[in-house]
Amino acid sequence: MTSSTKKRRIALAISGASGVGYGRLVLEELLKHDEIETHLLISPSAKKVLQVEEGILVDLDAFDPAALGLKPSENLVYERYDNIASAVASGSFQIEAMAIVPCSMGCVASIAHGISDNLIERAADVMIKERRRLILVPRETPLSTIHLKNMLTLSEMGVIVMPASPGFYTRPQSVADLVDFVVARVLDHLNIDHTLSKRWGGK
Repeated sequence: MTSSTKKRRIALAISGASGVGYGRLVLEELLKHDEIETHLLISPSAKKVLQVEEGILVDLDAFDPAALGLKPSENLVYERYDNIASAVASGSFQIEAMAIVPCSMGCVASIAHGISDNLIERAADVMIKERRRLILVPRETPLSTIHLKNMLTLSEMGVIVMPASPGFYTRPQSVADLVDFVVARVLDHLNIDHTLSKRWGGK
């Protein structure tokens, strides 16, 4: 890639739902691609879930990718969750796609109703108004009528709602295999090459 080649910009947000490991793996996969500039957003609730589920403590004020087991990368841009002046808060900043992995039901509700109380919600609102690809990976069960209505509202606006529901036709042998399956589907919809999961070839 030459220095004049324009990089693809993708935003990844990790919100405070269970399943932060999905988001962490999406980030790892994105950073394998030098042609992609990844803008990372982490909510305060996600910080708590990362500590509970993964034993990871991140500093939202002075983010260090090493906390997530990652090396520093010039392709990673950290966006503080409350920095509404960030570039990703503007439609004039060209983000190709955004994924929120996982996406809490509170975040789903805010986006569905145009409430932009933080940068994650504002960036998602921008993706919708600019008719760009937005992927939400909710992880909740059971789903209330409110949850279902909010997700239907988003789907009707063109948002891809992709619940963290792993398939079993690949005969997973571990929890990691189940995580790989969901992340593979997210990457497919971001048009990112990967080798995480076997594809169904039919019989």
